[in-house]
Formats: sequence, structure tokens, C-alpha cells
Amino acid sequence: MNTHYIDLIAKITQWDHEYYVLDDPTVSDTEYDQAFQELLAIESTRPGLVTPDSPSQRVGATPIQDYLKIEHSVRMLSLANAFSLEETYAFFEKALKELADNTDSFTIYSEPKLDGLAVSIYYEDGQLVYAATRGDGQIGEDVTHTIKTIKSIPLKLTDASPPKRIDIRGEVFMPKKAFEKLNRLALENNTKLFVNPRNAAAGSIRQMNPKIAAERDLQFIPYGIGAYEGDRDFKQHSDIMRYLHGLGFRQNPHCFNFESSFENFTKNYEFMAEHRSELPMEIDGIVYKVDDISLQNKLGFIARSPKWAVARKFPAQNQTTQLLAVDFQVGRTGVLTPVARLAPVFVGGVTVSNATLHNMDEIDRLGLYIGDEVEIQRAGDVIPKVIKVTATGETRSPIIMPDQCPICNASVERTEGQASFRCTGGLTCGAQSAERIKHYASRKFMNINNLGTKLIEVLYDTGKLKSIADIYQLKSEDIANLEGQGIKSAQNVLDSIESSKSTKLGAFIGALGIHEVGEESAKTLAKHFCSLETITKATLEDLQAVPDIGPVMAKNIEQFFKDETNQTIIADIIAAGVTWPDEIPPSPTEQPLLGQTWVLTGTLENLTRSEAKEILEKLGAKVAGSVSKKTDCVVVGKEAGSKLKNAEALGIKTLDEAAFLAAFKPIG
Repeated sequence: MNTHYIDLIAKITQWDHEYYVLDDPTVSDTEYDQAFQELLAIESTRPGLVTPDSPSQRVGATPIQDYLKIEHSVRMLSLANAFSLEETYAFFEKALKELADNTDSFTIYSEPKLDGLAVSIYYEDGQLVYAATRGDGQIGEDVTHTIKTIKSIPLKLTDASPPKRIDIRGEVFMPKKAFEKLNRLALENNTKLFVNPRNAAAGSIRQMNPKIAAERDLQFIPYGIGAYEGDRDFKQHSDIMRYLHGLGFRQNPHCFNFESSFENFTKNYEFMAEHRSELPMEIDGIVYKVDDISLQNKLGFIARSPKWAVARKFPAQNQTTQLLAVDFQVGRTGVLTPVARLAPVFVGGVTVSNATLHNMDEIDRLGLYIGDEVEIQRAGDVIPKVIKVTATGETRSPIIMPDQCPICNASVERTEGQASFRCTGGLTCGAQSAERIKHYASRKFMNINNLGTKLIEVLYDTGKLKSIADIYQLKSEDIANLEGQGIKSAQNVLDSIESSKSTKLGAFIGALGIHEVGEESAKTLAKHFCSLETITKATLEDLQAVPDIGPVMAKNIEQFFKDETNQTIIADIIAAGVTWPDEIPPSPTEQPLLGQTWVLTGTLENLTRSEAKEILEKLGAKVAGSVSKKTDCVVVGKEAGSKLKNAEALGIKTLDEAAFLAAFKPIG
């Protein structure tokens, strides 16, 4: 190996680290450029020398054709939000009560909540292997090609003995100055402006062409790790962050440790609110975490977020503007939603010209007329909304719900007992049909990857898609002849459609777009009735007997499957080859705890809380966080506290860990 070449790589890598990570450059731009040009000259004459960690590999070469999917080795979770100091403190007070058996207080780690794109970067033996977006938490998109262009991300970890594997989670963001530069160039070139740094960062990372991302001065700061295989035994989250800095990553500014107390949360929040504008990047809040990792493990998770961390969001930013007009949008289920058209105003880093008005009851409550001056509110990614009327307009006109659908001209009726007005056109209404098709093809239902929303809209406008059943009648020429498409992209769409034909009953039920039936309700229906035929024949009484299915949802389900148009569409879909296995009812042997509620307390020696919960759920039990009269049994670990006392007071059965494992571990 050429020694000079290796030394040149090491020198440039060190300079990059000093400039992009430490913010402390030690050489002039001229000296850096000369060394980099020398590196490129060597690699152009001897391409066999080029190594994966060469700084030249950041520049980006061939654009990729499509995103690959990557399954995260450890699920990427999102955070629960708190919008006040009281909510923040209450969140950790609740956590403290769960840990009452083990501790009276704990140390908090606080860090600015960067407003960017969460990614996972995976290294093996110190070498960057791949990077992926969060996606749905389980599966993300491969963005290795653009992540490699970020100079604050080491291609090779700066550790003589790196871990065998480590999955580093963090935020890709665009600094304020880089964002201003990007939009200044957009103005000069008469191209579309980015609305905020977060969108600019996300759009840059999801570029097919890495050269574009390389030009945009993106940055990365880690906030934790997922999978890890190495010789470190981390005791605190703050230890992990110091370790990651030692591996070559930037540190988040203004991170602190403090004891959990209302006074300390107040001081920390006030400090960050005061210094927020001084930071080189946008932040939209503060993340608070229990620092002790053993306590994190004991607290565990709920749904998609940890019980040991919360995001304290900064308050919404409000501005005043004028209501110019109100449009009525027709949603997938036919509900007409009034949308305010506003005189453009800059709010929270975004120019806002539209805001939701929710429904006519809200308009009446506000006393709102077209022409009024209104206050609007925007917090983070929340859709802007009108808060109040600040001044009545000189000329005012009332806001009136149309009698006919603005899309299909069908009559508009108010849903009895509800605030919503609905188009009666059903599947014949263009707005509903297009939105139903998007819903059907979406990732969490039929997962037709390459049939995106824009393509659906174009195919709908050209008459090739009028219902969800038409998806399976599409031909290559229907797509290939469209602007921006071609034979290869058309085949990708058809391949996605074909692969989607093998699905699950719950996914198919959810994809049909029955009003108020979401993803979880659809799964519940599938597990309860086990086949589509049984669901379609279910009476109102049958449906209301299903857990979490109320009378309104039951009526919607019954009416949907009685509708002859819907029956025809479902028959056409099945005739096109869409199949799923019927659900198999759990036997008493497989789920002996079905319908029971169990609680875990204390420290388990042979299982984590998550493992014990998984065993119980496989056996059919619901695992609750507190003891009540409805609790069937409590699994008791060492140093159990208040939950055990409550169970004893209520006469509820208890099992120690050994008895629990003896009874259920072989089955679970």
C-alpha cells in the first residue's frame, strides 16, 4: 500500500474532524484544497488504491435508481411530547412512582431537540456499512449514499479498538447559515424555496443524487445508540454521549445533567429558551432522559415511545393575518373540511397561507367571517390553525357550508349527532375515490411501494384509476406513456402491485377505508372473526361484541359491507388475485390467559420487563401498568413495592419469577 496515500487520507480526515466536528480548524483553506487535489490526483492515476474511508468517497458519484429498505436491528422509537413544565415534571413523577421499589430520585440528562431527520448509522469493526431513515420505526430507507457526504460523520470511527458493531442514532440537520445560503441560491436561480431547515435536510438526505446532498453542508449529531456489540458497559446515557464524541462525532451544545425536580426543570427550560436563538441550528424543544441506563431498562416502553424520555416542545408561535377566503376540501371518507385561505404570514420558520378550521361548529365558536383579522398558531409540524378573531373586517361575509359537493355535485348532509358534513356521493365522488386509492396503496395497508400519491392523482385524472379495484387492471402503457415515467418505472409499479396481492386479512380490512376503522381496529376484527366472509355477515350485535368496537363503528362496518358497490369492488379485487390466509383462532392451549389482565412489578433476574411482557401477550394476557380490581395476577420480582401491597390488599393472586417461568416460559 502507498504510504504517502495512507498518510494523506489520515491528514485530510483529521482536518475534516477539526473543522466539522470540533469547529477548530488548524490549516488554511488553501492548504486543505492542495492536499485534497493531491489525493484526487493519486486516485485518478491509481484507482486500485481507493479505500472506502477515503475523503474522496464523500463527494458522491452515480445517482441511485431507487431506495432499498433496511430493517433496523433495534427498533427506532419516537418520543412522547410535553407542552408545559407541569406535563414534563408529571411525566417523570409517574416514572419515579414506577421505580418506587428501587429509587427515590434520579438524574436527568437534557439536550436540545434538533429539528431535523432521524437516521441510524451502522458500523462494523469501525467501518461505516449503511445508514437508514427511521421509516416506520422497524423498517427505513437506505440513505447511505447521501449520509456519506456529511463530513461530520466519520467513514471510519476514530478508535484504535472500535466495537464489533454499533448502530448510532442521531439527527441530520441543516445549519441556519446553510439554509439561508440554499434559499438565496434558489431565489437567484428562480427555483422553489425550502420552507424550513428541517424540510431542506430531509429533502437533501432523500436525494437520489448524492452530489446534490454533498453541496448542502448538512450536519449530524448523535443522540444515542441502538444495537451495540463491544467491550463497554455503559452505566449512564451521558457516558454513551461522551463515548460517541470520542468516536469522532459532534456534541450537541448545551447538554446538562441535573436531579429531577420542578425547580431544576424550570431553570433548564428557561436557560434553553433564552439561548435558543444563539444556536447555529434550529431546535424545537428539549429532550429529557433518565440518565441511568439500568433505570431506563426497568421503565421500558409503551407503544412506540420510551417511558424514560420525553420531548418538551417549545410553545407555538402565533401571528396575526387576514382571512381572505374559505375553501371546502373533501376527504377520503367524504367529510367536508373548511380550510382558511390567509394573507401569507411567516410563523415559526414557515410562510403560512392556509390553516385548518376543523368544522362549522368551530367557525361558529370563533364568530369568524371572511375579511376578519385572525390569530393563527403553529407548533412544530402541527398544521396551522386559527385561534381567535383579533379584529372584525371592514367588509365581512359569512362562511356557508355548500349544499353540493365541490367535487362531484352530490348533496351534502350533516352526520346525525356529529359536527361533520359529508358528501353523499360515496365511491362516485372523485375526491373520495382518489383518496381511497391512496389509502389502500399506503405502506401500512397494501404497501404498494411504487404507486405513490402523485402517480395515483395523475392516473385518476387520466381515467385509468377510478376505484381501488382498477389498480389491478393497470397496464404498462398506462404508466409508461405518462410524463416523467418510462417502461422501467412502469414495470416497477406493476411488480409492486403484483407483490402486494399476498397480504393479511387485517391489512386488507384496514385498506378498504371503512369510516373510523383504523389499523388496530382492522387487526382486531380480523383476529375476532378470522375470515372476510364472517365479517361481512356479522350483525350489529356481533360487531359490538368485539373488544373496542363501539356502536358507531359497528354501524359503519355493517353499512359498508351491505353496500352493493363495495361488494362488487371487493369481488373484483379478489378475482384479480389478492389473497390472504384466514386467521386461526387461538386455542385455549396456545393462549390460556386470553382475556386476563396481568401486572409486572419489582426487578426480574432472568427476564427483562419487555421479555416478560412479550411472554404474557403471546399467552393472550393484557399487561397493565397498575394494579386494580380487574387485575388477574401480579408477577413479583425482587424489591417489589406499592404494586405488591395493592395486590395483597385486593386479594389478587401473585407469582414470583420462578413460579412464572415454571408455569409459562416453555409455552411463551
